[in-house]
Amino acid sequence: MSGFYANETKAEVSDAQDVQDKSPQTYSVEKNGSQEPQKEQQHQQPEQGAAARFLQYMKTRDFWLLILLGQVIALADISSSTFSSLLSLEGTSMPAFQTLWNYVLLNLVYTGITLYKYGFKKWFKMLYTDCWKYFILSFLDVEGNYFMVLAYRYTSLLSAELFSFWTIICVVFISAVFLHKRYHITQYLGIFIACGGLGMLIASDYLRGANYPAQNQLKGDLFALLASTIYAFSNLFEEFMVSKRPMYEVIGQMGFWGMLINGVQCAIFERSDFQGATWNGKVGGYIAGYTIVLFIFYTLAPIMLRISSATFFNISLLTMNFWGLIIGIQVFHYTVHFLYPIAFVLIVLGLFVYFVKEGILGEASKPWLGENQEGGIDGVGTARRAEATGHAIV
Repeated sequence: MSGFYANETKAEVSDAQDVQDKSPQTYSVEKNGSQEPQKEQQHQQPEQGAAARFLQYMKTRDFWLLILLGQVIALADISSSTFSSLLSLEGTSMPAFQTLWNYVLLNLVYTGITLYKYGFKKWFKMLYTDCWKYFILSFLDVEGNYFMVLAYRYTSLLSAELFSFWTIICVVFISAVFLHKRYHITQYLGIFIACGGLGMLIASDYLRGANYPAQNQLKGDLFALLASTIYAFSNLFEEFMVSKRPMYEVIGQMGFWGMLINGVQCAIFERSDFQGATWNGKVGGYIAGYTIVLFIFYTLAPIMLRISSATFFNISLLTMNFWGLIIGIQVFHYTVHFLYPIAFVLIVLGLFVYFVKEGILGEASKPWLGENQEGGIDGVGTARRAEATGHAIV
């Protein structure tokens, strides 16, 4: 894994040498040793107009890798939920405790990489100057997970699923207001189609009786609403941070602070649960599986947030309901309702429509990084990487 993040290029190395560099150099890409091709290209773009941008990004290799990446992340997310369900069936339901090991593993791997690249002196300097940012990011991540688990304890399944809509709405609103992201009509249409697919999934669950009684509907819905809002802020904040900082630094700090926050939360709220919990080989295996799939999720999510956006990230996660059904057929013996395949097609169609008029860089070019992305870092998934090499990912 450390070899993968070694591909974060010279911009990250220089960034490690001076964590607080406040005057980043303007970035430009030269071709054939001259700026002339760029000028010619700039003159050609207005003449081509909107028609030239139609399907432009969808013809790139990065787009198809992005679609694949989104499905791997969705599969990892639903797999973590499956392991949580299996733990609950065994009589061991301690969300903070089981998630703690994910943060421990993230901290060991990615803080280790950061220390190797920075050295202790520069790592402590980064910690001194940026710890408040990473504390907030980790706190949002931990609490979003915690309140969503509480929501599922009190509210119904269908009610909790509905709040996936709210996360997407919050992300679109916050990114437009605070990060100056501008969406065009096809992106709104893609969001609408994908959310329509989610609505069909919820209708399918209702028709096949997949709901369960709510212990306290109002309380659970408020927890779900709070968790969905926190997720929106968390995703956008992470997108902002990984566009400016090396991924190993961001993930390492999320693991470091998440481990501390989650550990304190576990010690306060779950001490009594240890006595009534079941401890056997199955439980150990489920916790290990839960930790591994979450580690994959947290490793790949920053790449997707760099090459696309928090909005597209959350739309891609809508497909996890379909993958959950596939897993549920094998593990929990679920039955397939005829609306599920139709809903999946609609969600995937929404993913394609979202990028139908995007330019060659897609959403890798972030508006808050400047016209030439001079405020960002040259790393895996960034627009600077795409301009320099032709491919944002590999």
